[in-house]
Amino acid sequence: MDPQASGIDLGAIAGPNLTPVLGRYFERSWSHGIGHRLYDTDGKAYLDFANGIAVSALGHRHPAVTRAIHEQVDRLIVPTAAIGFSEPVVRLAAELAGTFPAPLDTVMFLNSGSEAIEAALKLARRTTGRAGIVAFRGGFHGRTFGAASVTSSALNYRAGYEPLLPGVHLLPFPAAYRDFGGDEDRATTTCLAALDELVRTTIPAEAIGSILIEPVQGEGGYYPAPIRFLQALREFSTAHGIILIADEVQTGYGRTGRMWSFERAGIVPDVVCVAKAIANGLPLSAIVSRRELQVRWGRSAHGSTYGGNPVACAAALAVLATIKSENLVENAAARGAELSRGLGAIAAEDPRIGDVRGPGLMIGIELVKDHATREPDGDLASALMAGCADAGLLVLSCGRDHNVIRLIPPIDVSPEEVGEALGILDRTLASLPR
Repeated sequence: MDPQASGIDLGAIAGPNLTPVLGRYFERSWSHGIGHRLYDTDGKAYLDFANGIAVSALGHRHPAVTRAIHEQVDRLIVPTAAIGFSEPVVRLAAELAGTFPAPLDTVMFLNSGSEAIEAALKLARRTTGRAGIVAFRGGFHGRTFGAASVTSSALNYRAGYEPLLPGVHLLPFPAAYRDFGGDEDRATTTCLAALDELVRTTIPAEAIGSILIEPVQGEGGYYPAPIRFLQALREFSTAHGIILIADEVQTGYGRTGRMWSFERAGIVPDVVCVAKAIANGLPLSAIVSRRELQVRWGRSAHGSTYGGNPVACAAALAVLATIKSENLVENAAARGAELSRGLGAIAAEDPRIGDVRGPGLMIGIELVKDHATREPDGDLASALMAGCADAGLLVLSCGRDHNVIRLIPPIDVSPEEVGEALGILDRTLASLPR
């Protein structure tokens, strides 16, 4: 029993006053986190492979991050962007820009992933003078109006909010396993043909201001975009003066075994949206582009009162320093390979696993009712998620049919923790009725 355990039912207390609008994967009452474990109010520990949906990349109460937060709280909490500069914000801009390839060198800080998407879309529209936006079906980019307009991973994110932002064109995403029988080349060719058809019949390329894509679709089912597809989007955007925006909110910060997932394809987007892991749980996000783009955007063309809070930026500096000093991008690649191999071995013995996919530590397990037809099994995913939690492992689901289990452990996860998670997954799946 953990000494901080209280046994309190926070859900019962929340009932009369806390909003019922927010969806939750679990109804458990959480007390605190230590390292890679989250503890409930009964003192039970859970190996946390959910991490607030990929937010706490270094786990809970990381000493370097906690120390940076405490030191900054004693110096300055209030944002100062409107009246000048503060040290952690300026330093973070330089350190973050240093993780990107040229010519990406200029950073604007905001608060959330949705805000980063909104800013990127505004930048693209104003700097190009073009209203058209291309995004991809199954993508998730946020809940605000502009971000929801380019989101289609679930109907509930859009239903009842129309009319949404005009000028958005949603094209098929090359989800090879689900939509193209596992044929990545056919998926790529078909989806690129849809882009060609769009500019031939619906909107000229010269009227498109931006193309927005997740290098690995997150909520849509943990589908990596094929390398050839990303390269073709870069070529198309360059040829037609279109701003290519990479949504790295979930895929960035070493999550995919590269610091930035777009690096897998050897391309450089025009704008990159960053959030989630940036400050290990504190609210912070950013857009990164070449300086010329933000100069053209114009002074006061966009802004944020709280964006770049000095405490969040101090935490973010500690995150970057830890990633570098502990070689955590390399760790994510190595531990991800171990996790994928282990899941592949489980899948070889259980036909209910249709696919295991994803680079680094952004891994999706697609559960199916029939291996041949690939009919999705959302009920099994829900049961597996609940069973793993009961056994002390937190994982989440995603996908249009809620049948994909996603594994997003901290990027400093150990080999022993990978083995522990594999064991719990294997035993839990085996215990569920076939």
